Amino acid sequence: MGRGAYGTAGLLALALLTACSAGPAEDPKSVAMAGGARSASVGVSPADKSANVPTDQAVVVSVQGGTLKSVRVDGGKSGPLKGVLSADGSRWRSIGTARPGSSYTVTTVSVDGSGRTSENKSTFSTVKGNKTFDIKNITPNKDDTGLTVGVGMPVMITFDQPIADRVAVERNLAVHSSKPVEGAWHWFDDQHVDFRPEKYWPAHTKVRVEADLAGVRGGPSMYGKRNVRLDFKIGRSQITKGSTDEHVLVVRRNGKKIRTMPMSAGQGGQWKYYTTSGIHLAMSREPVTVMTSPGIGPGSAGYYQLTVYNTVRISNSGEYVHSAPWSVGSQGNSNVSHGCVNISPDNASWFIKNTLIGDPIIITGSPRKLEPTNGWGHWQENWKQWLKWSSLKAGPTMVLR
Repeated sequence: MGRGAYGTAGLLALALLTACSAGPAEDPKSVAMAGGARSASVGVSPADKSANVPTDQAVVVSVQGGTLKSVRVDGGKSGPLKGVLSADGSRWRSIGTARPGSSYTVTTVSVDGSGRTSENKSTFSTVKGNKTFDIKNITPNKDDTGLTVGVGMPVMITFDQPIADRVAVERNLAVHSSKPVEGAWHWFDDQHVDFRPEKYWPAHTKVRVEADLAGVRGGPSMYGKRNVRLDFKIGRSQITKGSTDEHVLVVRRNGKKIRTMPMSAGQGGQWKYYTTSGIHLAMSREPVTVMTSPGIGPGSAGYYQLTVYNTVRISNSGEYVHSAPWSVGSQGNSNVSHGCVNISPDNASWFIKNTLIGDPIIITGSPRKLEPTNGWGHWQENWKQWLKWSSLKAGPTMVLR
């Protein structure tokens, strides 16, 4: 189900509880109480001594004729499984996935109607896995983007192995935000899944991504290696719009126009020399960039290699907003570049300092459209198109407290 080349560094349907639902508890065991009092009957699923239990099968403990005082599911080196006890104390259910190839001991303490306690133990072992998968890269991150990003920023995850069971993986990816939004995950191919809201993030939103993938099945005999958590923040809302017909960039922050910059865009003639139209995102800020002619080698007509300053990358096809002192005379009236957006040195110095990674930079007027897989072209797909490549569809983010 891949979609071809994917150029992220890289990036949320929201995750459900990681354990599958289970039926009625199995293997009830009566616990005799002293003095002939009525015993509490405890049932545990998986049944005692069960083997090859799926890692995502929930451990369910139920009791009749009493209440559960405590439940512990200990996996030794694999660690315990957390769980939730019902309000009436009659049922406990694990949360999260077990580790593959591990043995677990379920220890329950129940209390009967007379207040007498009894302990019950059972064991089970999980299916063995031949290999693991891990998150190779998650964006945004501290090193590449910083942890305060623009309102258009997607969450982008790259796995180190192809994922066959997308549903199992996606339902264990959760997004929490201080200002809830409707959002969804989107698979670009078997190793890349990204999350974006239906609309831009609200300004100053705090976001937490929880990838609880340890023990999650990613494919035949392949299970997640570890859990990953990421916290980041959305900064102020800044959206830049430019027109290749009007030759001007307008920057608005929190809805207010704060700067107008004359620009020169791609000259056209050849398709590669058009600036792409669409919703770009600021992908990087580079004080110095060495640019070379696309598809043309040294010694060929049209070849160039140029050192450019104060550049903001907006695609993977070599497009930047950058300082161009050589085209200042054309900025504001004509398009003379090889596809980049040229602005003056003063404007470029201001723009790189005032741009966050993930800020939308919207260009209109060009016949060449930005492809969704060209850099971070996530917003080029409408919501219906975005959801087409989601395994669990859309849902609201969970409230971050």
